[in-house]
Amino acid sequence: MRPRLDPAFLTTPLAHRALHNVSDGRPENSRAAILAAIAHGYGIEIDVQLSADDRAMVFHDNALDRLAQASGPVRALASSVLAQTPLRGASEGIPSLPEVLELVAGQVPVLIEIKDQDGAMGDQIGPLEAATAQALQDYAGPVAVMSFNPHAVARMAELCPDIPRGLVTSAYDPGDWPLPEAICDTLRAIPDYDRVGASFVSHEASDLARPRIAELKAEGADILCWTISSPQAEAEARKVAQNVTFEGYLAAHPG
Repeated sequence: MRPRLDPAFLTTPLAHRALHNVSDGRPENSRAAILAAIAHGYGIEIDVQLSADDRAMVFHDNALDRLAQASGPVRALASSVLAQTPLRGASEGIPSLPEVLELVAGQVPVLIEIKDQDGAMGDQIGPLEAATAQALQDYAGPVAVMSFNPHAVARMAELCPDIPRGLVTSAYDPGDWPLPEAICDTLRAIPDYDRVGASFVSHEASDLARPRIAELKAEGADILCWTISSPQAEAEARKVAQNVTFEGYLAAHPG
């Protein structure tokens, strides 16, 4: 089964890590950034990491240091501690996925990126996918899940077969990735699209001219892209992609 994206995912620009601007008190993936995206009518792209007590927390990095007033791995701390750990540039703590879904409540589409927990895009995954599926169990709004790690997407197909799923894809320049070159070469070809039952990809914007993307689009895949930082870049990306994930400016609403 290959569930399709809600049409809103193709018509509503997606705010990368929500509509963040730390200088305005809206850190990445924060409640403030999520509320700002809703107020502007944007969809929301968020990331999830795993807490020590197996809860899905809305946070981008594996480590706390860059984004929170703490250090060390996210997964070393319980969700109750993470909830009280202030984000840099704000007084609020790190939100859980259930909190964020309750906040959005179907008002705008939510695209959830499941961060790789294996460290090398391998199959040592499971608890974060289970926590994400549990949070989504009763959610009724437009939602989709995706990951760079195909094993994570395959697991979500087992846990949430009715929720649209996709692959986050890239040029996989070995100089940009802490992965063996052989893994980069494999993932670059997007070989797992059909195996995981994906219905979309979110591809690196600078690599949208890759023939494999044209091939997937011709076969019916929805094409999203990351990360757009100007209206000019958005116009170029939309020659291939049906929608953009953006940051650093206010994307226009098509139509």
